[in-house]
Amino acid sequence: MKVLRIALAQMNPTVGDLPGNREMILRHIREARRKKADLAAFPELALTGYPPEDLVLKPQFIGDNIAEMKKLAARVRGITAVVGFVDRGDDGELYNAAAVIADGKIVDVYHKMFLPNYGVFDEFRYFRPGRTYPVYSLGKARFGISICEDIWHREGPARVQARAGAEVIININASPYEEGKPAMRELILAERSSENRVNIVYLNAVGGQDELVFDGASMVYDHEGTLLARGGQFTEEMLVVDLDLEKAGQSRKSSARAGIPSRLAQRVRKVSVPAGRAPERKTIGIPAPAGRLVREEEIYRALVLGTGDYVRKNGFRGVVVGLSGGIDSSLVAAIAADALGPQQVHGLFMPSPYSSQESREDAFQLAGRLGMTITEIPIEDIMRAYEAALAASFSGTEPGISEENLQARIRGNLLMAFSNKFGWLVLTTGNKSEMSVGYATLYGDMAGGFAVIKDVPKILVYDLCRWRNTQGEQQAIPGRVLTKEPTAELRPNQRDTDTLPPYEALDPLLKAYVEDERSFDQIIRLGCDPEFTRKVIAMVDRSEYKRRQAPPGVKITPRAFGRDRRFPITNRYRSY
Repeated sequence: MKVLRIALAQMNPTVGDLPGNREMILRHIREARRKKADLAAFPELALTGYPPEDLVLKPQFIGDNIAEMKKLAARVRGITAVVGFVDRGDDGELYNAAAVIADGKIVDVYHKMFLPNYGVFDEFRYFRPGRTYPVYSLGKARFGISICEDIWHREGPARVQARAGAEVIININASPYEEGKPAMRELILAERSSENRVNIVYLNAVGGQDELVFDGASMVYDHEGTLLARGGQFTEEMLVVDLDLEKAGQSRKSSARAGIPSRLAQRVRKVSVPAGRAPERKTIGIPAPAGRLVREEEIYRALVLGTGDYVRKNGFRGVVVGLSGGIDSSLVAAIAADALGPQQVHGLFMPSPYSSQESREDAFQLAGRLGMTITEIPIEDIMRAYEAALAASFSGTEPGISEENLQARIRGNLLMAFSNKFGWLVLTTGNKSEMSVGYATLYGDMAGGFAVIKDVPKILVYDLCRWRNTQGEQQAIPGRVLTKEPTAELRPNQRDTDTLPPYEALDPLLKAYVEDERSFDQIIRLGCDPEFTRKVIAMVDRSEYKRRQAPPGVKITPRAFGRDRRFPITNRYRSY
């Protein structure tokens, strides 16, 4: 039996921390060696962190990354490692690359061929595509390497490498999470492995990086397209598998396989990797695949990981949240407490004359159940001082949106005061439905450093709260928060529906327009009222200037505001 033991290091690097990432890689290599692996694989751009964005435009950064790779290689003995980094060619061009390391040196380097340039990806801005198809021999095993997007293309390197003799393709990734993407990956990997009669080892990074979250869920597929192993989602781990490579080779020989076109055959490179002495070991086989998370848990854990890593990696000592007793701030507080520990989460309840006693009770009950601190600072006196200062200028006008927004801005100032005094990051509490239509106050409830649920539609906010309340013996979020009508409490008897359509009608329309890019006519054909649709589209288009001033937040949908959706602020085009 021809067996290759592969260790998949599902790790959480930090962008720009070259020495720290190098040491993290080396720790995983030592663990893989203890487990007697033949080969250890690491994520796409593991050495630099992903995405390094315009750090790649700094020559010093590129030089430092190459220097760190050489230091790393010198310490790799007794195992082969595949590590992502930025390579610089002889012509000075840059490549998203994977180094194959063995016996204390870099044996070869693979350059990513398919560079994504859509959604959150800008790789053509930084890199050039690779040109060659290396096939590596490690003892009796033959393997190919590809990077992330390469595996999504039917005519990509996996096809050429398999036909050139590779029995397994090692595909290293930094593939960001979004709802529905894990299932799509599984479909693609099943297709690539079965159509090429090759084992596929898919390794993904874990962790939060600004607005992106990498969910891990590394996978191994056999040559028939059957899932053999799956790593956990949103958790660092090392997945070790024993792959039987003979079956793939026998299957390919017994089927009629087309050869490699001559134009591609000349770009195939055969590379021998020093194998060293084979360790004595017992067969460990393949661990049972980790289960897939249900939708609400998957999204919730993405928000927890993205929030926690943003706070930790940026060096904040804790976070502060404005607690209103409403659904959005309750969800943000729960996520923060789960991400950082409740002792690092601090709530401010800032009642105005329009705040209800029920809101106060719900905010304090939430804080108690989560174990976080809460401080009450009434804002009525501050409101009166503002009103007195503005009285002469506002004389003869009716109270309205200006007076309402003063309350939100006072609260924003108080939150920022706590942030400056104690080094806490302010977490904003606006959801995607509100951000879509501009139902948020600039320099008020939008003021802060990280917008935890800015990509979470309102109806999903309720779903996540209900799921969170199933965890543990006590429901974290008070039941009344889930049943009372949404309100900003900025004037007597105010309800969100005074300004917005019901969220049950609003959210599907927003998904059609924002995420699915449907036209006005297409949305109408879905059954939406024309006047209602015009109003909502106008609100979305008009609010772009606000969204540009919002803090970053965790991306969980296929079309998030910011990196995914880039519309001009000054824009007279109307789609309705």
